[in-house]
Amino acid sequence: MHHAFRFTPRPLWAALALLLCPWAGSALAQPSGLPLWEVGGFAGSLTTPAYPASTERFNRSLVLPYFIYRGERLSVDRDGIDARLRLASDYELDLGVSGSFPATSNDIAVRQGMPDLGTLLEFGPRLKVKLPSPGPGLRLGLDLPLREVFEVSGGTRGQGLVFEPTLALDMDNLGGGWSLSAKAGLAWGDQQVNQYFYGVAPAYATALRPAFEAQSGLMSARASLGASKSLSPDVRVFGYARMDYYGLSANTASPLHLQNSSPSLGLGLTWTLGRSDARVGE
Repeated sequence: MHHAFRFTPRPLWAALALLLCPWAGSALAQPSGLPLWEVGGFAGSLTTPAYPASTERFNRSLVLPYFIYRGERLSVDRDGIDARLRLASDYELDLGVSGSFPATSNDIAVRQGMPDLGTLLEFGPRLKVKLPSPGPGLRLGLDLPLREVFEVSGGTRGQGLVFEPTLALDMDNLGGGWSLSAKAGLAWGDQQVNQYFYGVAPAYATALRPAFEAQSGLMSARASLGASKSLSPDVRVFGYARMDYYGLSANTASPLHLQNSSPSLGLGLTWTLGRSDARVGE
């Protein structure tokens, strides 16, 4: 959560699932014929801002197992863990949980002496809308998630609400084992979550970091592109690039708002160790 958004900069599931299954489609638009579940491992690296509009960067390399489940009512994929209800053929409502890595303020120059940004969890509903396909092999959808943010650090505390409408275009089976995914969206936060990232309480004000009371409003606009290629039935490589623009943020005057744009990049490899005989849609 401390960099950009799925909702936050370093979403644990978004960051990990970014690395482990960037080709996995959304639940609503999940193409039939895929295995009901897959298990395996991945290795990858990710670089992203330490929090939205930070000049400090978070870099991590990971070697971890992964699990994907594509059930009718429950899914585990790049978007997190979701229980969902199909409202109609083109509409779906799910209830999801995901989270983010923490960030130590002593490692971020502008936040020296301030409280750390803890492990954050987000929980709440998301409406998924399947839009008309723009062409053969293309899937277009609109995600409308509203999430409550919780900080887990010596207890659990609510840290506000975020809303992130996102337009997603998935392009599967492009030939040569390639798949592409493009997304564009906005992230809006209420006063509490914006205060969490951009506010400076009087107790932490300095000559170079004046006190600041954050407002509710836009946090960032973002666009991303992911690509993956099958090297074999069990091995896949992928890359991911996202650009976040913070120049329209409601809190650009904050002393913690240090830049108007920043990229996030990820590269990695996955290998599948097992998959179900049962398929989606069966």
